[in-house]
Amino acid sequence: MILQQTRTSNKKILTIIAHVLAWAVFFTLPILVFFPRMRDPISDHMLVSIICNDVFLVLFYYLNTLVLVPKLLVKEKWLWYVLSVIASLAFFLYVPRQIVSLLVDPEVINPNNREFIRNPAFKGTPRYFGNFRRRPVADPYNTVLFLLVFTFGAAVSVIQRWLKTEQNRKETENEKLNTELSFLKSQVNPHFFFNTLNNIYSLAVVRSEKTAPAVMKLSAIMRYILTETQRDKVPLNNEVDFIHNFIDLQQVRLTDKVQVHFLADENTSTLLVAPLLFIPFVENAFKYGVSTKESSRIDITIKTEGNKILFTSVNYIVPSENNLMENTGIGINNVKRRLELMYPEKHKLITSEKDNYYTVQLEIET
Repeated sequence: MILQQTRTSNKKILTIIAHVLAWAVFFTLPILVFFPRMRDPISDHMLVSIICNDVFLVLFYYLNTLVLVPKLLVKEKWLWYVLSVIASLAFFLYVPRQIVSLLVDPEVINPNNREFIRNPAFKGTPRYFGNFRRRPVADPYNTVLFLLVFTFGAAVSVIQRWLKTEQNRKETENEKLNTELSFLKSQVNPHFFFNTLNNIYSLAVVRSEKTAPAVMKLSAIMRYILTETQRDKVPLNNEVDFIHNFIDLQQVRLTDKVQVHFLADENTSTLLVAPLLFIPFVENAFKYGVSTKESSRIDITIKTEGNKILFTSVNYIVPSENNLMENTGIGINNVKRRLELMYPEKHKLITSEKDNYYTVQLEIET
């Protein structure tokens, strides 16, 4: 919280500094470019006029960006916005010159000695320095300058609002994806825990030596789900250990008619993978490939090739009216969705059914 407040404060300071520097460049550049070419020196009246105009330009810029754009332009009140711009322009062309004339009398240059002469008789009617012509009411230079500042301010405000909208949209989308991923990661079949506890209870009743190891494996599985799955990626060997424990607990309830083979590369610690990504396929193999009446077989392998992970699961399809492999439930659909979110264009999932065996082949590029 403190770190976020510090970042916000630093961002505001940087924004203020950027605005000050931008205005400094905007106002000093014309002076540096044009004034050295002028034949006559700058009078006090002209200097005050420049400063006064600059102050009003700054005020109108922030009036436009902070009030007119969000209140009128963004809300598509086009007529009111145009009328506000026209009223602001008329104010800018008339009021600043009157203020300057009240502060400093107009000056003209004496053609004999090139010095400025005060001329109060022309007070309130500023003229171009160097001659006696009155400045027209519709000053082209100040009009263009005003419209430039107003247009630039409107463009900056609209772009900032668009960028903020895009940022909010991306943050909302990312939050939605994170929430969805968290939900998908948490969906380990609850029936597994229920059945495992029943099996452990059965072992405890007969005082089997397998009771304590089974409890430890279940504890390891629950610890993994509660801790490791909070991360986006985990070492592959952690996932392998999790599958080992899962298979061992499943075998507690199996008979000798079911043959389970799990093979994983020894060195899998260098690669990272999304947690609980393979377990729905493993659950599915036990759900549809286990029979208490006839022989069945489950083969699961995890191999690595460079930065690729190759997962394969093959199980015998036990005949049953309600056990259709093409309808494998929400677990497999969740895995497909997670793969789309976490490995876009970096995964290949192939499922097939042949000779009464169901095969899953998953290739992931980490």
